[in-house]
Amino acid sequence: MTGRMHSLESMGLVDGPGVRAVVFLQGCPLRCRYCHNPDTQAVTGGTEITAEELTRRLLRFRPYFAGGGGVTFSGGEPLMQPEFLAEMLRRLQENGIHTCLDTAGAGRGDYEAILSHTDLVLFDVKHEDPDGYQALTGGDIRQPRAFVDAVGRADVPMWVRHVVVPGLTDSDAHMAALRDYIKTLPQVERVELLPYHTLGMGKYAALGRPYSLSGVPEMDKARCAALEQQWFSSWNRRL
Repeated sequence: MTGRMHSLESMGLVDGPGVRAVVFLQGCPLRCRYCHNPDTQAVTGGTEITAEELTRRLLRFRPYFAGGGGVTFSGGEPLMQPEFLAEMLRRLQENGIHTCLDTAGAGRGDYEAILSHTDLVLFDVKHEDPDGYQALTGGDIRQPRAFVDAVGRADVPMWVRHVVVPGLTDSDAHMAALRDYIKTLPQVERVELLPYHTLGMGKYAALGRPYSLSGVPEMDKARCAALEQQWFSSWNRRL
Protein backbone atom coordinates (compact mmCIF):
# COMPACT_ATOMS: atom_id res chain seq x y z
CA MET A 1 0.00 0.00 0.00
CA THR A 2 1.23 3.48 -0.85
CA GLY A 3 0.43 6.98 0.33
CA ARG A 4 1.57 10.50 -0.42
CA MET A 5 3.72 12.22 2.20
CA HIS A 6 4.53 15.92 2.19
CA SER A 7 7.31 15.77 4.77
CA LEU A 8 8.59 14.10 7.94
CA GLU A 9 9.73 15.87 11.10
CA SER A 10 11.90 13.65 13.27
CA MET A 11 11.94 15.56 16.57
CA GLY A 12 8.55 17.22 17.05
CA LEU A 13 7.82 18.63 20.50
CA VAL A 14 4.39 20.29 20.09
CA ASP A 15 2.22 17.72 18.30
CA GLY A 16 1.32 15.39 21.13
CA PRO A 17 3.07 14.11 24.24
CA GLY A 18 6.82 13.61 24.43
CA VAL A 19 9.29 13.63 21.55
CA ARG A 20 7.50 12.67 18.35
CA ALA A 21 8.07 11.93 14.71
CA VAL A 22 5.47 13.91 12.79
CA VAL A 23 4.32 12.66 9.39
CA PHE A 24 2.69 15.34 7.25
CA LEU A 25 0.42 13.61 4.75
CA GLN A 26 -0.54 15.28 1.51
CA GLY A 27 -4.00 16.58 0.67
CA CYS A 28 -6.64 18.73 2.38
CA PRO A 29 -10.22 19.58 1.32
CA LEU A 30 -10.30 22.77 3.39
CA ARG A 31 -8.99 26.18 2.40
CA CYS A 32 -8.52 27.77 5.80
CA ARG A 33 -7.85 31.47 5.55
CA TYR A 34 -4.87 31.18 7.90
CA CYS A 35 -3.41 27.95 6.48
CA HIS A 36 0.39 28.17 6.71
CA ASN A 37 1.03 25.06 4.62
CA PRO A 38 -0.90 25.63 1.36
CA ASP A 39 1.59 23.35 -0.39
CA THR A 40 0.04 20.40 1.47
CA GLN A 41 -3.45 20.97 0.05
CA ALA A 42 -3.17 19.36 -3.40
CA VAL A 43 -3.80 15.60 -3.24
CA THR A 44 -1.34 15.03 -6.09
CA GLY A 45 1.59 16.71 -4.36
CA GLY A 46 4.18 15.28 -2.03
CA THR A 47 6.15 12.06 -2.42
CA GLU A 48 4.71 8.61 -2.90
CA ILE A 49 5.86 6.16 -0.23
CA THR A 50 4.90 2.63 0.75
CA ALA A 51 3.63 1.71 4.18
CA GLU A 52 6.57 -0.66 4.53
CA GLU A 53 9.17 2.02 3.82
CA LEU A 54 7.53 4.62 6.05
CA THR A 55 7.26 2.11 8.89
CA ARG A 56 10.97 1.32 8.59
CA ARG A 57 11.86 5.00 8.68
CA LEU A 58 9.69 5.70 11.70
CA LEU A 59 10.93 2.75 13.73
CA ARG A 60 14.45 4.15 13.50
CA PHE A 61 13.30 6.92 15.85
CA ARG A 62 12.10 4.48 18.51
CA PRO A 63 14.93 5.38 20.98
CA TYR A 64 13.65 8.98 21.07
CA PHE A 65 10.14 7.89 22.05
CA ALA A 66 11.11 6.75 25.53
CA GLY A 67 9.17 8.64 28.17
CA GLY A 68 5.89 8.92 26.30
CA GLY A 69 6.71 10.01 22.76
CA GLY A 70 5.58 8.42 19.53
CA VAL A 71 4.33 9.21 16.03
CA THR A 72 1.82 11.88 15.02
CA PHE A 73 0.08 11.96 11.63
CA SER A 74 -0.74 15.47 10.48
CA GLY A 75 -1.15 17.25 7.18
CA GLY A 76 -2.76 18.62 5.20
CA GLU A 77 -5.62 16.53 6.46
CA PRO A 78 -4.54 12.94 7.19
CA LEU A 79 -8.13 11.68 6.85
CA MET A 80 -7.83 12.39 3.12
CA GLN A 81 -5.78 9.15 2.91
CA PRO A 82 -7.87 6.94 5.22
CA GLU A 83 -6.72 3.51 4.07
CA PHE A 84 -3.03 4.42 4.18
CA LEU A 85 -3.50 6.17 7.53
CA ALA A 86 -5.27 3.17 9.08
CA GLU A 87 -2.55 0.84 7.83
CA MET A 88 0.23 2.99 9.26
CA LEU A 89 -1.49 3.39 12.63
CA ARG A 90 -1.99 -0.37 12.83
CA ARG A 91 1.65 -1.10 12.00
CA LEU A 92 2.96 1.35 14.57
CA GLN A 93 0.71 0.15 17.38
CA GLU A 94 1.75 -3.42 16.66
CA ASN A 95 5.34 -2.24 17.24
CA GLY A 96 4.42 -0.65 20.57
CA ILE A 97 4.54 2.95 19.30
CA HIS A 98 2.14 5.57 20.71
CA THR A 99 0.00 6.93 17.87
CA CYS A 100 -1.53 10.38 17.56
CA LEU A 101 -3.83 11.80 14.89
CA ASP A 102 -3.72 15.56 14.26
CA THR A 103 -6.89 16.30 12.30
CA ALA A 104 -9.66 18.79 11.62
CA GLY A 105 -12.01 15.85 11.03
CA ALA A 106 -12.48 16.98 7.43
CA GLY A 107 -11.85 13.72 5.59
CA ARG A 108 -13.89 10.64 4.91
CA GLY A 109 -13.29 6.94 5.31
CA ASP A 110 -13.55 4.12 7.83
CA TYR A 111 -13.24 6.06 11.06
CA GLU A 112 -13.56 2.88 13.10
CA ALA A 113 -10.51 1.31 11.43
CA ILE A 114 -8.51 4.50 11.98
CA LEU A 115 -9.52 5.19 15.57
CA SER A 116 -9.11 1.58 16.69
CA HIS A 117 -5.35 2.13 16.30
CA THR A 118 -5.21 5.74 17.54
CA ASP A 119 -4.06 6.49 21.09
CA LEU A 120 -4.77 10.24 21.01
CA VAL A 121 -6.65 12.67 18.76
CA LEU A 122 -5.47 16.25 18.37
CA PHE A 123 -8.71 17.82 17.16
CA ASP A 124 -8.30 21.13 15.34
CA VAL A 125 -11.54 23.03 15.95
CA LYS A 126 -11.78 25.60 13.17
CA HIS A 127 -15.02 27.19 14.33
CA GLU A 128 -18.00 26.07 16.39
CA ASP A 129 -20.65 27.82 14.25
CA PRO A 130 -21.68 26.37 10.83
CA ASP A 131 -21.63 29.72 9.06
CA GLY A 132 -18.38 30.76 10.73
CA TYR A 133 -16.85 27.40 9.83
CA GLN A 134 -17.81 27.75 6.18
CA ALA A 135 -16.54 31.33 5.98
CA LEU A 136 -13.22 30.42 7.57
CA THR A 137 -12.55 27.11 5.80
CA GLY A 138 -14.85 26.79 2.80
CA GLY A 139 -16.00 23.46 4.25
CA ASP A 140 -19.08 21.89 5.79
CA ILE A 141 -19.12 21.55 9.58
CA ARG A 142 -21.11 18.31 9.33
CA GLN A 143 -17.91 16.43 8.43
CA PRO A 144 -15.99 17.18 11.63
CA ARG A 145 -19.15 16.60 13.64
CA ALA A 146 -19.43 13.10 12.16
CA PHE A 147 -15.79 12.47 13.04
CA VAL A 148 -16.35 13.67 16.61
CA ASP A 149 -19.22 11.22 16.95
CA ALA A 150 -16.87 8.43 15.85
CA VAL A 151 -14.25 9.53 18.40
CA GLY A 152 -16.89 9.31 21.10
CA ARG A 153 -17.87 5.79 20.07
CA ALA A 154 -14.21 4.73 19.98
CA ASP A 155 -13.55 6.33 23.39
CA VAL A 156 -10.25 7.86 22.25
CA PRO A 157 -8.80 10.73 24.36
CA MET A 158 -8.84 14.13 22.68
CA TRP A 159 -6.80 17.31 22.90
CA VAL A 160 -8.56 20.30 21.36
CA ARG A 161 -6.60 22.97 19.50
CA HIS A 162 -7.90 26.24 18.09
CA VAL A 163 -6.15 29.00 16.15
CA VAL A 164 -6.83 32.49 17.48
CA VAL A 165 -6.86 35.17 14.77
CA PRO A 166 -7.13 38.88 15.67
CA GLY A 167 -10.52 40.21 14.62
CA LEU A 168 -11.83 36.76 13.67
CA THR A 169 -11.63 34.34 16.59
CA ASP A 170 -10.34 36.37 19.53
CA SER A 171 -13.50 37.97 20.96
CA ASP A 172 -15.02 37.09 24.32
CA ALA A 173 -18.26 36.11 22.56
CA HIS A 174 -16.37 33.65 20.38
CA MET A 175 -14.44 32.23 23.32
CA ALA A 176 -17.67 31.70 25.26
CA ALA A 177 -19.28 29.91 22.30
CA LEU A 178 -16.15 27.85 21.76
CA ARG A 179 -16.09 26.80 25.41
CA ASP A 180 -19.74 25.75 25.24
CA TYR A 181 -19.00 23.71 22.11
CA ILE A 182 -15.98 22.00 23.64
CA LYS A 183 -18.15 20.95 26.59
CA THR A 184 -20.12 18.79 24.12
CA LEU A 185 -17.03 16.97 22.83
CA PRO A 186 -16.05 13.52 24.14
CA GLN A 187 -12.95 12.68 26.15
CA VAL A 188 -11.38 16.17 26.11
CA GLU A 189 -8.22 16.21 28.23
CA ARG A 190 -6.63 19.50 27.16
CA VAL A 191 -7.50 22.69 25.28
CA GLU A 192 -4.75 24.63 23.51
CA LEU A 193 -5.14 28.05 21.90
CA LEU A 194 -2.63 28.59 19.11
CA PRO A 195 -1.66 32.16 18.16
CA TYR A 196 -2.10 33.03 14.49
CA HIS A 197 1.17 33.73 12.69
CA THR A 198 2.16 34.86 9.21
CA LEU A 199 5.04 32.45 8.54
CA GLY A 200 3.23 30.88 5.56
CA MET A 201 2.57 34.09 3.61
CA GLY A 202 5.57 33.60 1.36
CA LYS A 203 4.27 30.21 0.24
CA TYR A 204 1.16 31.82 -1.22
CA ALA A 205 3.29 34.19 -3.26
CA ALA A 206 5.38 31.26 -4.50
CA LEU A 207 2.19 29.42 -5.53
CA GLY A 208 0.79 32.51 -7.23
CA ARG A 209 -2.18 32.63 -4.85
CA PRO A 210 -3.57 35.58 -2.90
CA TYR A 211 -3.40 35.52 0.89
CA SER A 212 -6.80 36.48 2.28
CA LEU A 213 -5.53 37.65 5.68
CA SER A 214 -2.96 40.04 4.29
CA GLY A 215 -2.68 42.95 6.71
CA VAL A 216 -3.95 41.01 9.73
CA PRO A 217 -1.31 41.16 12.48
CA GLU A 218 0.02 38.10 14.24
CA MET A 219 -1.79 37.16 17.44
CA ASP A 220 -0.05 38.38 20.55
CA LYS A 221 1.25 35.25 22.28
CA ALA A 222 0.79 36.60 25.79
CA ARG A 223 -2.84 37.54 25.12
CA CYS A 224 -3.46 34.14 23.56
CA ALA A 225 -2.07 32.43 26.66
CA ALA A 226 -4.24 34.66 28.85
CA LEU A 227 -7.35 33.73 26.88
CA GLU A 228 -6.51 30.06 27.27
CA GLN A 229 -6.14 30.49 31.03
CA GLN A 230 -9.32 32.54 31.33
CA TRP A 231 -11.62 30.33 29.31
CA PHE A 232 -10.18 26.81 29.31
CA SER A 233 -8.22 26.31 32.53
CA SER A 234 -10.86 23.88 33.84
CA TRP A 235 -9.60 21.29 31.35
CA ASN A 236 -5.90 22.03 31.56
CA ARG A 237 -5.61 22.00 35.35
CA ARG A 238 -6.52 18.30 35.32
CA LEU A 239 -3.19 17.41 33.69
